[in-house]
Parts: sequence; C-alpha cells; structure tokens
Amino acid sequence: MKRLFFFGMIVSALMIISCGGGNQQAQQNVEDEDSTDVYVPRDQTIYGICGNGTAMNTLQLLTDNGDTLSLDLTKAQENNQVFGGLQAGDRMAVLPNKGKTEAVIVINQNTLLGDWVMPNPIDGSSEVGIRIKEGGIAESIDQSSIIYKTWKIFNGKLEILSQREGGGDMEEYNLYELVMLGADSLVYKTSGVAKQDEETFEYSRWKEKPAMDLHGLKLEDSSDEFRIDN
Repeated sequence: MKRLFFFGMIVSALMIISCGGGNQQAQQNVEDEDSTDVYVPRDQTIYGICGNGTAMNTLQLLTDNGDTLSLDLTKAQENNQVFGGLQAGDRMAVLPNKGKTEAVIVINQNTLLGDWVMPNPIDGSSEVGIRIKEGGIAESIDQSSIIYKTWKIFNGKLEILSQREGGGDMEEYNLYELVMLGADSLVYKTSGVAKQDEETFEYSRWKEKPAMDLHGLKLEDSSDEFRIDN
C-alpha cells in the first residue's frame, strides 16, 4: 500500500513539472506571436555599364559584379520606363525581372548627373534646383529652405536625403518616381502617396546665361549700327 502511495506521488510530481513546462512553452509561443519583425525591402537594382552589344530592344549590361547580362527592353520601352537613353560606356541602374532576362526600369545615371533648375515657385524671379553629383552627393542650388544631401537609385526610384530649414537636425528620405529624363529635362513625382497628394517636380538642365550688353542684346548679336565711331 505504501508503495502504491509513493508511486502516485511520483506520477503527480511528473504531471506538475510537465504542465509547468507546457505553460512556459505556450507563453513563449504567445510572445513569439506578439513580436513583430520590421520588413525592410532590399534593393533589387543592378548597376553596371552599358555594353557595346546594346541594340534597339536589348540592353547589354556589364554589371559591377563582373557578369554580362542581355536584358530584353521591350516591356520597359512600352511602359516608358527607359530614362536617359542608351549610350555605350554610360553607367546604368536597372531594375530587372526575377529571372534577370528583362529590364523593368532602366536609368542612365550619366544623364541624371548635373545641375537641374526650375523657376522659383515663390515668385518665379530666379531659378532654384538640385545638383546631382557622382558618388551619391546632392546639393541645393540657390535655395536655403531645403538642403539636399545625398541621392541614390532604389528599386528603380530616385531616393533623396534632405534637411529642411528650421527642422533642426532632422533629415528626411523622399522617394520619387521618374517621369522623364532627357538631355535637358528631368521630371519626377512623389512616390507612394495618394493621387490628390502627388507632387511633380519639373526641371531643365542649367545653362549659363549669355552675357548682355547695355542695349540688352547678346554680345555675339551686337552689330555695327550700335557702335559709336570717333
């Protein structure tokens, strides 16, 4: 009888331990479910040089990783997603499909570089803009309200880091979708916002203004009829 009682105590103790372990595991499972992982998208852009094998509907890309890709441009061209033209030797940023057989978005980074200006939105009396430089450096042109700092291509979009006047040390990242990129024009719009809140920026490439004479004419256009002979 004593042996039976002792055996019952052992079984009870084991059940208590087992239940305790189960409760701990259940609690761990709940904690795991409550914890949320922050999803950070990965840049799928491929960078490289436009190769001599590039044709009307095919981009030969000599990637930074040493690979040579032949990407079909048909869909990108149909969707107006080829920006800046295709020139052998130029540096390209390409968003491919999963199989890396087609180009979804193509951006000529050489064309993107430079000084881009627009009429001052306040009064139009001057020009303001952004300077896009090699090495991911961005600078403001004749404006103090916003300071551009860096730029990069992220999944086929233009990402710009800036700091606004009066905002302290707070910096903001803005993502833009390219609309147009040519030799003398750059247009992009805010990405990921409602249509009614969408903002479009239209720039032209900065060109040095010709020197003017006292009569308001370009110096190269001045003629003898405006000269005073002694």
